[in-house]
Amino acid sequence: MDINTAILTSKIVAVVRLDSYERAVDVARALQRGGVPVLEFTLTGRGAIDAVARVRSELGSSVHVGIGTALSARDTEDAIAAGAQFVVTPALRPDVIACCKRHSIPVACGALTPSELLEAHELGADFVKLFPASVGGPRYVKDVLAPLPFLKIIPTGGVSPENARQYLDAGAVAVGLGGNLIPAAAVGSGDFAAVEHAARACAAAVR
Repeated sequence: MDINTAILTSKIVAVVRLDSYERAVDVARALQRGGVPVLEFTLTGRGAIDAVARVRSELGSSVHVGIGTALSARDTEDAIAAGAQFVVTPALRPDVIACCKRHSIPVACGALTPSELLEAHELGADFVKLFPASVGGPRYVKDVLAPLPFLKIIPTGGVSPENARQYLDAGAVAVGLGGNLIPAAAVGSGDFAAVEHAARACAAAVR
């Protein structure tokens, strides 16, 4: 299954944002067991790019691994070289989109306003990451899609098991979940059963 299809099928992109990715493989395994096989490691933490390589090596095709918070073409090149299967930005980053297009790697480009979302799409982004989604909520997704129904929107930031279905019903193709899916305290204590449990709850919420 290619990554675009995986995202559209799973309907969840797990945003793994940790200070350090020493336990990345354990986190990925817990998410996969819980029914969330698409995940990104954000570049705000130490060892994110190495985590991509380790997870792909140990878990193979059972998960789809990307890099998040990509701000430059250089970061993107490094991530792709390590095996990142997709790239996510927090804002409109034309150089990141161009880099991904050169490598035929899917990219979800961050944007907020209708103008930014449309520009990201026109620059070639496969998905547009509405961030922070909490600013407008599901109603904002519905309002944006009324004149721009071709956008493949992935709301991120403030999405939870309680409101994920509302975003999908409003027209989003998937949702990005971070802290509500990967509790940092659970990872720190090695409680990966809690991560698996949260993943199951999120997966059930979008079905």
